[in-house]
Amino acid sequence: MNATAVLATAVLTIVAGRHDHLRGQLIGLQRSTSTPRWHVVAAMGDPAVREVVAEFDRPGTCEVVVVDVPVGPDGELPLARARNAAAAEAMRRGAELLVLLDVDCVPAPGTLAAYERAVARGAADAGPALWCGTVAYLPPGVVVRSVRDLEGLSAAADPHPARPVPAAGEVVLADESQWWLFWSLSFATTAADWRRFGGFCEEFRGYGGEDTDVAATVRSMGGALHWVGGAQAYHQHHPTQRPPVQHLEAVLRNAAVFHRRWGWFPMEGWLAEFQERGLAAYDAATSTWSSTRPSTRPSVVSDQRPSTLA
Repeated sequence: MNATAVLATAVLTIVAGRHDHLRGQLIGLQRSTSTPRWHVVAAMGDPAVREVVAEFDRPGTCEVVVVDVPVGPDGELPLARARNAAAAEAMRRGAELLVLLDVDCVPAPGTLAAYERAVARGAADAGPALWCGTVAYLPPGVVVRSVRDLEGLSAAADPHPARPVPAAGEVVLADESQWWLFWSLSFATTAADWRRFGGFCEEFRGYGGEDTDVAATVRSMGGALHWVGGAQAYHQHHPTQRPPVQHLEAVLRNAAVFHRRWGWFPMEGWLAEFQERGLAAYDAATSTWSSTRPSTRPSVVSDQRPSTLA
């Protein structure tokens, strides 16, 4: 791509609850050195998101758009469908670069500019390209309620220990072992490449597996994964469980979807921990897992990995 190209950028965020975190992200975008043309917020069964967005002045010429995405009767958040809906709206409006930010993430002032420079200067890849910035984690008690709170985020946050942290201005091509580190907390791709790999598979419902599916899809197309220095995002703290027991059924269901598509299953560490806790059982005869938690419908996955995939 031409290094002098000016891309029409859209930031995409999906949200259900977490209104204070959305406010933090909106504050961060107000101080971005590069103003996106659009900020598309996909509200999953959450009509109050419009009220939150209305609290903020538009940053420069940025147009903020809220897209409503209904939640099904089972209550599982349609994460994949919501991202696709946000992307479709952005591309309908003419977006050329899509920057996906999790609602928990506050962008640093230079995040969007770093993504735009990396994509504009990048050589053409044979297949679609994914561009991933650094995500650093904020401790409990560090919140973003005003622009003054942004100043202390860099010193307070710790980068994820298992992911690359390139220097500002540096872009590193991921090696083969790093494909499964891709996640949707913060990444960019061109609208053209999004159309090529098809976005997120909407067979995934709720938590788990859909990010790895995108990585597997782009990898299978001869694409590339890049780590982008300077595209920093700060992840606002929220309570969580490890392993994510609250998402047991979704993890099992989505692992089964992934296995059907690729012949192996992700999230192996979580599955093993569920087994250790007596929450899931493995049947060696059929190479399947099922939920053993009371009042759940069994979900099944297979552990057979073909030689064609690493």
